[in-house]
Amino acid sequence: MRLPTQSSLRLAALAVLTTLGACSIDSPTDPLTGRASLARRPKPTTSHDPILFVHGWNASSSTWTTMVGRFKKDGWTNAELVNWSYNPNQSNATTAELIRLKVDSILAVTQAAHVDIITHSMGSLSARYYMKVLGGDGKVDALVTLAGPDHGTNTAWFCGSTACIEMRPSSDFLDNLNAGDETPGSPRYATWYSPCDEVINPQSSSILIGSTVTQTACMNHSQLHEDAGVYREVRDWVKTTPVLAALP
Repeated sequence: MRLPTQSSLRLAALAVLTTLGACSIDSPTDPLTGRASLARRPKPTTSHDPILFVHGWNASSSTWTTMVGRFKKDGWTNAELVNWSYNPNQSNATTAELIRLKVDSILAVTQAAHVDIITHSMGSLSARYYMKVLGGDGKVDALVTLAGPDHGTNTAWFCGSTACIEMRPSSDFLDNLNAGDETPGSPRYATWYSPCDEVINPQSSSILIGSTVTQTACMNHSQLHEDAGVYREVRDWVKTTPVLAALP
């Protein structure tokens, strides 16, 4: 009887290891190559969709101090709540590009599939521009607009920055933003507006066609991000369980 050589034994052992590796549930098969892949999809680091807050004109991240605190009390973590300041006098298109970078960074860090965006006042315009023009609709699950000047406000005639000009009724920026579908793509859109808003004139400017619209009780412009009742409605609207981001 001919005994196996050391070389043939090594080849046989290698074949067994290869077969076991191919059958292992810990080594998923790449659908493109058919080969076993050692890469695993990362788990999300959040239990909610992360929320990006976008303030309005002549404001800053402090706009959201009360609402962020309420979200934390209701179980959202610091990693799930992203609040920031930007130059509110620049074009809303420029701010939209910053939102794009913020969203991409948030998704990379948390491994969530989508973010939610909550805006106040002019913040609605830059967020909508991001979603409609910069392709952000595929990365956003829910957009909340509080008192947005989405069809223009007459109070913008009293300031002269680029952002103010864009907020004026029938501005080129608004005409282009509102052309066609005002709520494009798959995100869930929701609008809150007050019949007593002293900044958005007319108040109906905040209503987005295709969104879920809520008229609040009589309150002023800034109360919309402070009111406990509005917060509870917003919280329930964005509350969702995130899914894993798709593999590239």
